[in-house]
Amino acid sequence: METTLYSRSGKPIAYVADDGETIYLWNGHAVAYLYEDKVYGFNGQHLGWFVNGIIYDKLGYRIGFTQSKCPSAASVASIKSVKSVKSVKSVRSVPDVRSVLSVGYSDEDFQDFLEEGN
Repeated sequence: METTLYSRSGKPIAYVADDGETIYLWNGHAVAYLYEDKVYGFNGQHLGWFVNGIIYDKLGYRIGFTQSKCPSAASVASIKSVKSVKSVKSVRSVPDVRSVLSVGYSDEDFQDFLEEGN
């Protein structure tokens, strides 16, 4: 089952595909994937962590949310675009040491954060 990922404001930005790993933007572009509790871009860059329904950036700030963890009312999602072909995964970089996970919010835009994985 696909899992929608929301921005802090409750806007659907991306989703985790049925494979439980690949993260697609709403426009159908595969930008990142989950490996253990880490979020990686297809370029191999470690982007952050996915812990208990929340995506944290590398500084430990909350940036993306499943519906049950979203701090705002989740907007009704529009129809998703057709999935594009996934890029080949680059070799994963060594992950950063996990920061203390904060209750604060990242200043970065969630979509921009995910697109760093291209």
